[in-house]
Amino acid sequence: MLVSEVVTPKDRERFIRFPWGVYRKDPCWVPPLIAEVRAFLDPQKNPFFEHADVQLFTVAHESGALCGRIAAVVNRRHNELHGERTGFFGMFECVNDPRAAAALFDAAANFFRARGLTIMRGPENLSVNDDIGLLIEGFDTPPTIMMPYNPPYYSGLIEACGFRKAMDLYAYYGDTRELPIPERIVRGMELCRRRYKFTVRPVDLRRFDEEIDKIYKVYTEAWEQNWGAVAMTRKEFDHLAAQLKSALDPDLMLIAEVGGEVAGFSLALPDFNQALIKLNGRLFPFGMLKLLWHRRKINMLRVITLGTLKRFRRMGIDNYFYVETWKRAFAKGLYRSEMSWILENNTPMNNALHNLGVRLYKCYRLYDREL
Repeated sequence: MLVSEVVTPKDRERFIRFPWGVYRKDPCWVPPLIAEVRAFLDPQKNPFFEHADVQLFTVAHESGALCGRIAAVVNRRHNELHGERTGFFGMFECVNDPRAAAALFDAAANFFRARGLTIMRGPENLSVNDDIGLLIEGFDTPPTIMMPYNPPYYSGLIEACGFRKAMDLYAYYGDTRELPIPERIVRGMELCRRRYKFTVRPVDLRRFDEEIDKIYKVYTEAWEQNWGAVAMTRKEFDHLAAQLKSALDPDLMLIAEVGGEVAGFSLALPDFNQALIKLNGRLFPFGMLKLLWHRRKINMLRVITLGTLKRFRRMGIDNYFYVETWKRAFAKGLYRSEMSWILENNTPMNNALHNLGVRLYKCYRLYDREL
């Protein structure tokens, strides 16, 4: 096995295109847009690189045939915030060959050891705010927008290299055609809204920058105590907001206010993966037409994020977000929903989803390995 650092533009292009060989017979894989992956890995375009060191590796047989890839990431903000010496692996793709996987993880481990790190964790592509986790349950359906996917054999390759579970992430599924909102939830929700005098409204796209300012304040506070959380810098947050704006349906991005103060927000997006799966990673020359055609048939959404400031919790705002999103989505023909991802130890959120009657249908895992 020959491991190489990705250095030249040609190396990077081979790195980006390698997954097409791994998934060529997998009907559930959603090919990413090649142009977006190029931009994502470009330090001049992705502000994450301002506080992280990233090294890409590939592994090949002696014949030169590529058989795997990996990214080794040193997220300085994570280590400063959590007082750790952790390196992250991500963008792991590999043929079903333990030797290739071992060579990739050894290369990443050596990269981390040379920088004094003591733990390797992943997969995170490239941070906790991007696609994270290894799918270990729920291989029968494609992933929703901004969620990862991988072959079932990856867990065996990773665990054979000395990794152990660090945390599981849950994804829940519901279908409003089969699962009406429980009446007791609706009554309790309205009681809470009247008692605590909160309001919930859609984001105002005419004042998008002003709305983003309010949401960023909630975002930086609401998730700071979560396991592994690292808030995006304002530059990263604005970069993501600009990317999502074209896909955003304002009726599905909700803001809760108490006494005129923003108390929380939730974001759901139509599952554009239902259209992207038809494009094979290209918008041109005909991908854009395919996207416009297939987006009309999207019938699912993903609730991506939902949170409230600590002092406004236990008011029922979280439940209100879920139910209001559910109602608005159904009116638009988005009757299928995924709520993801939820930390396995986030008891309040998991309980809220169980009470709504949705079911746990996918599980993703983060792994640790001591160096």
